[in-house]
Amino acid sequence: MYNKKIVVLGGGTGQFNLLRGLVKLNSPEKITAIAGSWDSGRSSGRLRTEMGILPPGDARQCLIALMGDPAQQEVAIATFNDRSINDHALGNLIIAILEKVYHGPDRALEKFRKLFLIKSKVFAISLTDLELNALLQSGKTLQGEEAIDTHQIKRGYNPKDKIARIFFTKKGEANPLALKAIREADLIVLSSGSLYGSVLPHLLVDKVQKAIAQTRGKVIFVLNLMTEDGQTQGYSAPDHLQALFYYLEEKNLDYMIVNKKKIDGAVLKIYKKEKQEPVRLDEEKCKKIAPKLQVIYKELASYMPKEHLLRHDPLKLAKTILDLN
Repeated sequence: MYNKKIVVLGGGTGQFNLLRGLVKLNSPEKITAIAGSWDSGRSSGRLRTEMGILPPGDARQCLIALMGDPAQQEVAIATFNDRSINDHALGNLIIAILEKVYHGPDRALEKFRKLFLIKSKVFAISLTDLELNALLQSGKTLQGEEAIDTHQIKRGYNPKDKIARIFFTKKGEANPLALKAIREADLIVLSSGSLYGSVLPHLLVDKVQKAIAQTRGKVIFVLNLMTEDGQTQGYSAPDHLQALFYYLEEKNLDYMIVNKKKIDGAVLKIYKKEKQEPVRLDEEKCKKIAPKLQVIYKELASYMPKEHLLRHDPLKLAKTILDLN
């Protein structure tokens, strides 16, 4: 069992997947998940509008992932993600009620942890009500995280009109608890996931970049297995790095983790129909962008046919990260 202070920033299935592996290999008390607070879609977006709370979706996923008992986690996945109640995820409703009862998102997440005996910590990156926007190369603005995630399925979408940058409509005040966890961490991980919708927005929050620069811990970027239509279509590994370094100083990144396992041709055909392809690695270009960056190659890709999901293997990815010094 590893005993490292590790902080994971990100969102969606990439963060969820990594946390599932970490909680099995590392002391749970030393794990901190930092959840995004700008989700504007589905249940999270509606609760945000109707109840005036922070969107709870990413925090819900982190809390489920950090349940150490596999049987407990299995039940939680089935029930807390269920949307039988007015299309709201049950876990979101529980967090929303706790936030109202205990007057604040951090207290709500703490009470959720105590209620379900979760030893790891989960903090929102910001307690500010934030709207995430994206500026396309054409000058068009996508308003809200949901628009960034779904504009590729809307009429008039142009895959050549790529995202130039992302921004909040107002200053995002950092959660002091999140900043403290980052400064004290042995390892800080930017997980795989939607680059512009889930991962990079953390770096827009005030003082987060400074906290990363102040830490003595190692900073790790997990490269996505596949490109994402609407966000990283056509992106190579150097393109991901350039996007990252628009928000994070190159000197503050120590490692990039890259999958070297060959993906089955039949799986690639399925993903090609969804306009996704493996992220191409050009190590020479990566080294030109970040000469001191260490690129770690591991066989990490895992395909789950029933769910039709191509993901990093949770345990292999977690062990790869925890083995870094």
